[in-house]
Amino acid sequence: MSSRAQNERKFKYWEELPNGGRRYIREFTGRAGGRARYIKEVDATEYTVRFAQEIYDASGRLVAVHEKFPVDSGHKQL
Repeated sequence: MSSRAQNERKFKYWEELPNGGRRYIREFTGRAGGRARYIKEVDATEYTVRFAQEIYDASGRLVAVHEKFPVDSGHKQL
């Protein structure tokens, strides 16, 4: 389990959620011009409740989502 300080170092952006938790966001630029966005949602005690990856094409359109936690559902093409 990561601490709040560790999550703040690893993820550049975050937003407070109504339940006292946070949504952390980290973005990477892809080699083909698109980008990947990792989203980690935690509760008030910094326990991870959701982790997902979103894939965007070069025009900024969401093309795939990969839910990794709590259940790894694989890539879903949109």
